[in-house]
Amino acid sequence: MNRINLLGFTYLRASRKGLFTFYVQIKRSVDSKALQERQRQQMARGLPKQKPIPGVKQVIVVASGKGGVGKSTTAVNLALGLMANDMSKSVGLLDADVFGPSIPKLMNLKGNPELSDNNRMIPLTNYGVPCMSMGFLVDDVAPIVWRGLMVMSGIEKLLRQVDWGSLDYLVVDMPPGTGDVQLSITQNIPIAGAVIVSTPQDIALLDARRGAEMFKKVNVPVLGLVQNMSVFQCPKCNHETHIFGSDGARQLADTLGVTFLGDIPLHITIRETSDRGQPVVISSPNSPEAAAYRTVASAVVQRLQKVSS
Repeated sequence: MNRINLLGFTYLRASRKGLFTFYVQIKRSVDSKALQERQRQQMARGLPKQKPIPGVKQVIVVASGKGGVGKSTTAVNLALGLMANDMSKSVGLLDADVFGPSIPKLMNLKGNPELSDNNRMIPLTNYGVPCMSMGFLVDDVAPIVWRGLMVMSGIEKLLRQVDWGSLDYLVVDMPPGTGDVQLSITQNIPIAGAVIVSTPQDIALLDARRGAEMFKKVNVPVLGLVQNMSVFQCPKCNHETHIFGSDGARQLADTLGVTFLGDIPLHITIRETSDRGQPVVISSPNSPEAAAYRTVASAVVQRLQKVSS
């Protein structure tokens, strides 16, 4: 074979090899897309269909990536703030923190819920807010030692077997973290939006960011961030100290491109009224602390209107 034929043969072989490689790449790409589409369809079939809670117009979840940042106190005062800002609105409160229910203490409620004619639990009510919590179904000091399936069953009962009547807003106090309970709730009911609570501290902000990203992944609108324990004011000299840092949640909101809903100060009045089961929005309505919660509630309503429009 002369040089010209040899070069032609080599070129032809290289061309065929290139075509084959190109064909394999295309086939793999097509197969990958087909596999992704099949997986998407299977996931869609496997996920529960979202069903609205009868009588509830909008569900607001209050979440945090980390415990101990004041999420439950914020949820309670947000619910009361929504009512204080517009007395025509009806607001309910659902405690979805199965392992550490706080709503009974914060709302000064005890007892077991009665059953309605259709065999649904009737929420316990205080300050005009109907409440439901796992804490009403177990003893105060009894630990809830449940595995995953039992937790999911308990959440399902709290979502589907409660007679809420007619509510404009249902505020859900979520457990901390980004686990099974959060996914179960977001997949079972339509959620109008999520409020993320964090302190300005860096370690809390890391988990708050994870919480916000989780809601984005499951297509739940993030209404915004609340910066709790933002500043401490000395009751004697009025000197302000940023114990947990300054403006961390505000900066995180800017980074994530979400709304900053407001600051809640670190104040003894909030702690004392919460421990007594008399939330500050109710017990000290004219205080700056109550005003801070009402400001957050107003910002949440504005965001809901913008998201739903």
